[in-house]
Amino acid sequence: MSTKPRTDFDHAFERGMRNRRAALGDAWVDKSVAKANAFNAEFQHFITDYAWHGVWGRPGLDWKTRRIIVMAVTASLGRWDEFEIHMRGSLTPGNAHTLSVDEVREALIQIAIYAGVPAANTGFAKALGIMRELGIEPPARPADDAWHPGVGRS
Repeated sequence: MSTKPRTDFDHAFERGMRNRRAALGDAWVDKSVAKANAFNAEFQHFITDYAWHGVWGRPGLDWKTRRIIVMAVTASLGRWDEFEIHMRGSLTPGNAHTLSVDEVREALIQIAIYAGVPAANTGFAKALGIMRELGIEPPARPADDAWHPGVGRS
């Protein structure tokens, strides 16, 4: 970052940074922006301004919907690094509008239908790894004891 004192205030950047921190957490954003240098600082500014303020700051969709859209698109395109970044942000307690384990599961089941089972299978594996990292350990449950709760079991 520049060593000269700032004389202006970049509102779009600051709003974008607030959204970026709310979605991904301070630790991730601090680590990410600490890597800024003369080569990539403009890119860091660009994504903070345009993606995190310009898109994530728009009205019209709630944050959970945005999170699920990002899950679906990144899984569909096999952008697993980005999927993991957003999944971690979605499940980290204290981040804005976290997703429940049930919401993640349901989104991944939808992804299986529209993006394919391999994408959802990888998504489940990556989500489970992140849940374990965060201390969220789903209890064991045999697959033959699982059914859609809206259908029931005779």
